[in-house]
Amino acid sequence: MPKKSAKRSKNTKQFTVKSAGGENTTAQIIVQNKLARTPLVSVILPGHNVAQFLDQCLSSVCNQTLQDIEIIYVDDGSTDNSLEIAKKFAEHDKRITIVSQENRNAGVARNAGLAIARGKYLSFLDSDDFFEPNMHETLYKRAIETNADIV
Repeated sequence: MPKKSAKRSKNTKQFTVKSAGGENTTAQIIVQNKLARTPLVSVILPGHNVAQFLDQCLSSVCNQTLQDIEIIYVDDGSTDNSLEIAKKFAEHDKRITIVSQENRNAGVARNAGLAIARGKYLSFLDSDDFFEPNMHETLYKRAIETNADIV
């Protein structure tokens, strides 16, 4: 797994993320998942003004046949109700972490999710897309069968 480029502040839920260009931005964890152990897969979802798609996207992730996942939604400065939609999902699913940052685009939002991801494997999904229900289970099984780093 790549080295994480984030620096956490002590006793806060804020951390600094570097962009590919070397700029720093501050992200804040506003909802922390309640997982007791390390998940098999961390699913990172960057989102900016995706309210019209987010329900379908989060539903597709929450309803995966592989349930041993963490879901990290990084709100990239949305001005619609994307953040509120994500919070409603987090009320019902203990696997969800929500991060908020000012708008720095999807790459920096992905870096913020990567900085806090704990899973053995990583999965990225744009918040206007969705997964087939067995996608993570199929990919995880294939990774284990072939001892793959990437599937």
